[in-house]
Amino acid sequence: MKAILALWSCLAVIASAQGQPDARGKTPYDYVNPLIGTINGGHVFPGATLPFGMAKAGADTYGGENQGGFASDMSPIYGFSHMHDSGTGGSASLGNFPIFAQAGCPNNDVNACKYIQGQRATPRQQGRVRARPGYFDITLTSNIRTEMTVTNHTALYRFTFPDTPATANTTLSPHILVELSDLPHTRSEANITVYPDSGRITGGGRFSPSFGSGTYQSYFCLDFDGANVKDAGIWSNSRASKQAQSLKIKPGDERQTPSDTPAGGWVQFEKPNAGNQVLARVGMSFINEAQACSNAEREIVMSDFDGIVAAAEAAWKKKFSVVTVKDGGVSEVLLNAFWSGVYRAMISPQDYTGENPFWDDGNPYYDSFYCIWDSFRSIHPLLTILDPHSQTLMVRSLLSIYKHTGYLPDCRMNHCKGGSNADIVIVDAYLKNITTGIDWAVAYEAIVKDAEIEPPDWNLEGRGGLASWKSLGYIPTENLDTDGTGLETRSISRTVEYAYNDFAISILASALGYFSDAAKYLGRSGNWKNMFNPTQRSIVKGQDTGFQGFLQPRYLNGTWGYQDPIFCSPLLNFTGCYLNPAGRETYEGPIWMYTFYVPGDQASLIDTLGGTDTFIKRLDWLHDSGVLYLGNEQSFLNVFLYHYAGRPGRSAERAHQYIPSLFNDTISGIPGNDDSGAMGSFEALVMMGLYPNAGQDVYFIIPPFFEEVSILNQQTGKTATVRNVNFDATYGNIFIQSATLDGVPYTRNWITHSFFLEGGVLELTLGPEESEWGTGPEDVPPSLGPFGNLTTRGDVDGRW
Repeated sequence: MKAILALWSCLAVIASAQGQPDARGKTPYDYVNPLIGTINGGHVFPGATLPFGMAKAGADTYGGENQGGFASDMSPIYGFSHMHDSGTGGSASLGNFPIFAQAGCPNNDVNACKYIQGQRATPRQQGRVRARPGYFDITLTSNIRTEMTVTNHTALYRFTFPDTPATANTTLSPHILVELSDLPHTRSEANITVYPDSGRITGGGRFSPSFGSGTYQSYFCLDFDGANVKDAGIWSNSRASKQAQSLKIKPGDERQTPSDTPAGGWVQFEKPNAGNQVLARVGMSFINEAQACSNAEREIVMSDFDGIVAAAEAAWKKKFSVVTVKDGGVSEVLLNAFWSGVYRAMISPQDYTGENPFWDDGNPYYDSFYCIWDSFRSIHPLLTILDPHSQTLMVRSLLSIYKHTGYLPDCRMNHCKGGSNADIVIVDAYLKNITTGIDWAVAYEAIVKDAEIEPPDWNLEGRGGLASWKSLGYIPTENLDTDGTGLETRSISRTVEYAYNDFAISILASALGYFSDAAKYLGRSGNWKNMFNPTQRSIVKGQDTGFQGFLQPRYLNGTWGYQDPIFCSPLLNFTGCYLNPAGRETYEGPIWMYTFYVPGDQASLIDTLGGTDTFIKRLDWLHDSGVLYLGNEQSFLNVFLYHYAGRPGRSAERAHQYIPSLFNDTISGIPGNDDSGAMGSFEALVMMGLYPNAGQDVYFIIPPFFEEVSILNQQTGKTATVRNVNFDATYGNIFIQSATLDGVPYTRNWITHSFFLEGGVLELTLGPEESEWGTGPEDVPPSLGPFGNLTTRGDVDGRW
């Protein structure tokens, strides 16, 4: 039986490497389910997109969780729009210029068709939603089937109408409208022109982003094929006109004031030529209507819907081809979850190159970094491994934004700005050979500016409270800040995050030869200690947890405030620390979790918290008590902190605690907002068995969830393979007993990015119990240590 399983697995890995079906008859593409995370707060966009594509065609729901357009909650569909974001935690995003099809108007009266969203919204048919990368298909109770696919800037829809419309007194005469709106209803001005001879409709509008400031302008160009035009015109409120072919909507008193009058254009057709099908092509642009039209005409031949679907499928298969999995007979649940996670990590940020209305300096331009606070931890590290070319383009885009706006972005969406965590992405890129076309002098200038110069509005970019940061060594609660404005909350989380930002800067400073800067920022990276109250205890439901010493609010005069260490967790007022004026001193998480956030100095943290044994007990309480919510990205690293205490087996146990219980292949198969693929990239990295400490050249080693995983590096052409020996598909053996790297014994519980660049085989022999592997002081990842100097623990070739 074992021989049969071995042969089956061997055939599967060969087939996967060649892009052919495995023993289950599937390729990686076939395992992807874009509907994962489309309910219960996942806000995943499940529609048609290319990797990092600007055009994202999808169905939009009326009500419910429509942040990504569609939700698997049976809310009705009011339209199909052509750009979306995925996994947003704030309000709905994009969804500009939705189109909607009706089989005809009762009594052939165009004013008997339905125009307003609430009136035209139609339920979907049960079981008639299908999604795969680059393609989405849905049938409504109107019996109209809508299929969609995309190119880079253009969406293509294929409507199939019933012979007999579901509406009474109606004959088949397809009616398709477009509305001058977006998902969050932020339109402040708009225009539209209908060309009745051809049926073409062009237009544009001004909208607001879901997370950012200011407004942006968007434009579309809509064409049809498959039926002769019967009538065309514009509509406003609930009435349509055949006589008027253009419309302008002026802004309110302020440009940001939305105009809430529903309006748009429409085209009615004779009976379709063949198969009752009409194609609708929608080109999009942020520049002007003419560019929207040229994008569409250049990218899509109207009659070739199936060819566009095939091209999108090929694009995704190429992205997946760098990873080869020998699954070892595991459940398809895990294969579906893994490949779907890889897929979602490549949806955003969007490549808007050539569509930046503000500048064109010859560099790539990416948008919808939503948000780097979320994505630096797992999305960008995963792309660095699987798609270093795209990651390089993104870093170049970040630096281009800095050169033209003055600061690195964080939550830049729809050309609008926010934040400071690009520092870590840039340093991570430097350490991992993401270099082509990157000016490191400019990169260093940009991250130092974040650390030294406070912007006027640090809600949008950079850091706030820098005067206190430099003089006191922490961000005070109720700080007096005369240099800039922003929400004077999150003093604890900002302190530990700024400390790690400075740690990352010190690494790049040292690498570039700025040794005095390196010493300064390395010193500032220890500022987390200034908010550590050694006497604070944690009492839960009247019972002392037994642990002493937690981060606490601290005022300008040095005195301590108080925030319950479990506040803003599932145990106490879960949403009490979100980004609002009443927010507390941590962001989207409790002090219990943030006390562990010292990614560059875990050795000092272990000593501060009472030593290795107490540190492990604290981590166990964090994971077992229910205080940790893995649906927010700042919780991810906590799964692997056992490595620093010489207990890598405990990290492996925790990984299996959360996968597949929280990360699986159901439509609710992620625990929180996907945040542009953060949840997906986390589960993919964990299941690959190499999780990064972003901003450092460190990957924690646990056994992959499959028998073997191989990754082809696009830069070097080398392949890195992690192979499990004694692999058990039921996960009875999840503890590493010994390891070899290219046949040589390997005892460190971490590895560097050179493994991916140079290739090789990391072979892990597994067993059912924890072993001594990776537990020695010399085996744990590098840290600063209790004296503020980089320890030799885990040192590699003197680089640390």
